[in-house]
Amino acid sequence: MEGSEAKKSVLIICGDYMEDYEAMVPFQALQAFGFSVDAACPGKKSGDICRTAVHQNLGHQTYSESRGHNFTLNTTFDEIEASKYDGLIIPGGRAPEYLAINDSVLKLVTKIFNSGKPVASICHGQLILAGAGVVKGRKCTAYRSLKPVLVAAGSHWVEPETNSKCVVDGNLITGVTYEGHPEFIRHFVEALGGTIRGPKMRILFLCGDFMEDYEVMVPFQSLQTLNCLVDAVCPNKKAGETCPTAIHDFEGDQTYSEKTGHNFTLNATFEGLVTSGYDGLVIPGGRAPEYLALDEKVLCVVREFMEAGKPVASICHGQQILAAAGVLKGRKCTAYPAVKLNVVLGGAKWLEPEPIHRCFTDGNLVTGAAWPGHPEFISQFMALLGLKVSF
Repeated sequence: MEGSEAKKSVLIICGDYMEDYEAMVPFQALQAFGFSVDAACPGKKSGDICRTAVHQNLGHQTYSESRGHNFTLNTTFDEIEASKYDGLIIPGGRAPEYLAINDSVLKLVTKIFNSGKPVASICHGQLILAGAGVVKGRKCTAYRSLKPVLVAAGSHWVEPETNSKCVVDGNLITGVTYEGHPEFIRHFVEALGGTIRGPKMRILFLCGDFMEDYEVMVPFQSLQTLNCLVDAVCPNKKAGETCPTAIHDFEGDQTYSEKTGHNFTLNATFEGLVTSGYDGLVIPGGRAPEYLALDEKVLCVVREFMEAGKPVASICHGQQILAAAGVLKGRKCTAYPAVKLNVVLGGAKWLEPEPIHRCFTDGNLVTGAAWPGHPEFISQFMALLGLKVSF
């Protein structure tokens, strides 16, 4: 954002078992772009959590569900003033099934929608739109199973050719699933008067099995939203193959817990990789760096980016790869606290991540401690790339 103009303010309506990506990706991406984002849930207060669901298609007749991260709310629902927000986002998942029959939710959605402010709803979130009666006469798409209820609500149903489909009709933006987040969020940013500025960059992601779920998808889709061409590769895998991810959460134990996350689909092949065609590198954390740090081909890729002075962003356990590549000597660097030994022995000056969302830039290197820091992590990487959202 440019100038002294107040930040645009966005509200996300949350609920237990909303889809994990469909809450966190827009929540953190919009903050990285300079928006103020409030997340609230009926019956809950700021600081409470909503449990999320991991929904994905695994070849069955319908999507599967498993437990996701715990999403921390930052706003108390009963204290919401609709007039202060410039736009509204409604995630999908199973939460909309019960939120769509909550009068306070429906009144809030109707008030914001009727004011002409942008409303963006994805997947099953359109159940709430139908319950609020705001889709009548509007073009609308959604997860395919919602077609009967949206037609009954009077919308002009738009059949989604793919799960990435998005439709814009006036102040209403609808999407099918999180696969379409880049277009979905870009339309929302533009509806709020934002303009994405900067060159079209080509970014490489170094992926591996059981990298952290958020730490790959949030920056991946955020950069795609900014019109970057983003390639995700993994040693010994090809474009179209998947990497299982790990959900690392903080649930009161002495260390983070782990659950199985989404399967992340690679869109490029590691073999034959030529780094000269890329403008920047991102290294997610999780457990993948433990074994990627043993792969000399991976280490060569990292050295090539660092020696060329291109922007490199690494988060959490990703710094294990930086340390193994020998590129941290003389650098200021943070990481997940358990990785401090790797960083210090790698010759870096350790920067304490206090609080855990702190991120730091040293020359061409951005480092962060964990996924709660994504807004800072992504915005600092954007600055190195010359990308910004302005009004």
